[in-house]
Amino acid sequence: MALIREDDFVASVADALQYISYYHSPDFIAAMGRAYELEQSGAARDAIAQILTNSRMCAEGHRPICQDTGIVVAFVKVGMATRWDTTRPLADLVNEGVRRAYQLPENRLRASIVADPAGKRGNTRDNTPAVVHVELVAGEGVDVTVAAKGGGSENKSMFEMLNPSDSVADWVLEQVPHMGAGWCPPGMLGIGIGGSAEKALLLAKESLMEPIDMAELKARGPRTRLEELRVEIHDRVNALGIGAQGLGGLTTVLDVKIRDYPTHAASLPVAVIPNCAATRHVHFHLDGTGPARLEPPDLATWPKVDWAPDASVRRVNLDGLTRAEVAAWKPGERLLLSGKFLTGRDAAHKRICALLEAGQPLPDGLSFRDRVIYYVGPVDPVGTEVVGPAGPTTANRMDRFTETMLEKAGLLAMVGKAERGPEAIEAIRRHRSAYLIAVGGAAFLVSKAIRSSRVVAFAELGMEAVYEFELRDMPVTVAVDSRGESVHDTGPAAWRGRSTSLGGIAVSVER
Repeated sequence: MALIREDDFVASVADALQYISYYHSPDFIAAMGRAYELEQSGAARDAIAQILTNSRMCAEGHRPICQDTGIVVAFVKVGMATRWDTTRPLADLVNEGVRRAYQLPENRLRASIVADPAGKRGNTRDNTPAVVHVELVAGEGVDVTVAAKGGGSENKSMFEMLNPSDSVADWVLEQVPHMGAGWCPPGMLGIGIGGSAEKALLLAKESLMEPIDMAELKARGPRTRLEELRVEIHDRVNALGIGAQGLGGLTTVLDVKIRDYPTHAASLPVAVIPNCAATRHVHFHLDGTGPARLEPPDLATWPKVDWAPDASVRRVNLDGLTRAEVAAWKPGERLLLSGKFLTGRDAAHKRICALLEAGQPLPDGLSFRDRVIYYVGPVDPVGTEVVGPAGPTTANRMDRFTETMLEKAGLLAMVGKAERGPEAIEAIRRHRSAYLIAVGGAAFLVSKAIRSSRVVAFAELGMEAVYEFELRDMPVTVAVDSRGESVHDTGPAAWRGRSTSLGGIAVSVER
């Protein structure tokens, strides 16, 4: 009979969370490598190259793939014959593992969890508590799957109670364009069908823990109705032309996973949850003989992709940037930014705009006049780093503040990820501003362009404080130009209905 010791369990959870912070799974790397080889869109291919380069850098340097090191979700299956050498609740043990992992000095991870979510939203400082799902199963020992789910992809989750006669595939195809690019494609879609409302969502989340095998599935052919549905949704989603980072291209999803469960005769609950390009999960088993051992992936798994900027890229000096220069940027143009810019996310924007709209001064030393802002919440630095991984956060959460920041704060441009909404685009057009995107899922690569960092305001907000970064050659793409043209509209439109091949099977969907 397996005896699971408290420290073995806690240490295994902590080790697993550190492991997934810097190692992509081999199935994901292989799928991204195939997507890179097949991609014909220059913008999407460049984004995938950055993601793959970043992934290998993180595997070698043991630093987070993404600055958003996620909310921890643990699926724990406990054998009925298992005994425990502990008196603490299982959730407490998971949370102790989270605490150890996220506060490890050698690779400190970003604490993103806030308590009192509808009120003060105070950061818990150690990324606890985790979301824990426990199931008692036959046998002995403990099976654990831990995942770190980024907010950008989790925020794009969808659920609906369909009518029994409705098409699940049609519903998913209606939802995906509304997800935009904030979930950082290419990634996976997890779909749950049946059960009750909460069961469908749980099925969708659980399905994302499965390995990517769409190429193998296509090579042998579907054998079940769910496999047929997986292939259908995969092909139809990719034919939308959304592409990597929403820039337009052939690959939006690497795989589609589906789990189902019997449901009421009057119901068809369906949930879809995307997993981003920083997909992070791992499984381990404890049998009472000690903590889990996770083998590092072979570095030969990574394709030989080393991203470098094009020779024709426009170099931009942020120090002294003018509106005339901003107006010259073209949609889809790639830039390398050097000089100083400021950062700010949701909490900082809320404080800044409240002060501006009340006619009150900003904190001493803080001015956005003729500056560029970067929507980011970086990981704390370790060793000789000036900042940890510092990739972009989803920009449309700042849409409600854009008019105030442009009109009253005097911003010249913004940097984030994914598309902007109509209101923000109109404000950008009216103020002759611009919106630039950095690649989500390339946080460590992006951080290498940051040469110095200092907190300017709101230090108590932690990763949401306002920083000033000094840059050298940070890669970005013009997503919305000063005339209000968005590549998140024009890019997918240009690639909609194009064909590709995966697993030796050609796929083509008519317009």
